Amino acid sequence: MRAMSPEPRVPHSSSVHASAGGPPTMQSIADKLGVSRQLVSLVLRNQPGASQETRRRVAEMAEQLGYHPNASARALSGKRSRRLGVVFTMRQPFEVDLVEALFDAAKEREFTLVLAPITPQRGQGSVFAELLGQRVEGVLVLGTDNGAARIRDLPKEVPSVMLGGPKSDESADDVRVDDTTGIALVMDHLFGLGHRRISHITGGAGPNSHDRAVAYESAMTAQGLEVFVDVIEADYSETGGGHATSRLIDRPNRPTAIVGGNDRVAMGTLGTLLRRGIRVPEDMSVTGFDNASLAQVPYLDLTTVAYDPTSLAERAVDALVARIQDPNAEPVLHRQEPVLVVRSSTAPPPETR
Repeated sequence: MRAMSPEPRVPHSSSVHASAGGPPTMQSIADKLGVSRQLVSLVLRNQPGASQETRRRVAEMAEQLGYHPNASARALSGKRSRRLGVVFTMRQPFEVDLVEALFDAAKEREFTLVLAPITPQRGQGSVFAELLGQRVEGVLVLGTDNGAARIRDLPKEVPSVMLGGPKSDESADDVRVDDTTGIALVMDHLFGLGHRRISHITGGAGPNSHDRAVAYESAMTAQGLEVFVDVIEADYSETGGGHATSRLIDRPNRPTAIVGGNDRVAMGTLGTLLRRGIRVPEDMSVTGFDNASLAQVPYLDLTTVAYDPTSLAERAVDALVARIQDPNAEPVLHRQEPVLVVRSSTAPPPETR
């Protein structure tokens, strides 16, 4: 069996470095790792010829040094790529829906998407370097945790739009659902059914969690129910929602309704209530946020907040294309008004029936 040839190692001059205090370069990465600049360039351009271990080391060093390819140099290197980068985590159902809608929106505008998932093994630095190495003209950052911070970490000359995430800098383009309106719709629905002891399970540090919790507290206060305000911090997961629900229902004066920070939290709540023999909605009402596919399953039939991912995607792509064409344009601050989808997981509280 023929032995594989080693990865190319081209001699390089140690006299070529980033200037003191200047931005990191491919040569900086190469010097730190003891490899050639050509090998680093090959990895950052996602070309074949390097092992997975070398790719990992280069990506980690690029992130550690804060390396980003120069956008001006990329623009001079050839024609427009008509590629848009998408940074996401795929931890939440709404991200799946948005990515699907983004493909269609980009295609209609004659752009292609380059997907760049952030994982525990792929930090934002390596993701940005990979995208810019593929000559994307702009970047869409989906509603990942700390998504606004990720926008700020991109080179200033790279057009970017925040989509479906928490509030970002007012100078940045920002397209997302109006979380305050969504929670207000949920609360008005529950108040109308007669609920007063309503608890809210948040998404912790998850995107939009703070805004949704504030909207819940404001709604309770407006009804004169400050004494019943009850916010339990979890995370945007079924496990987090389930654990938080266990704490809630073990209280002497447990709530008659639980407002989940999103549909995954609500799914965890439904599972815990089922295991504890608490009927939904006869004994307790449950709501979610996002109208994920599971929320529509007949045996779950979750009352939840819904919005149109197609419209969000189209607005986000239009905003990014406009930013590419005119970097000095006024920022787009678009809020989509959601709607409440009432299903069978909510009903009047037991004491009113």
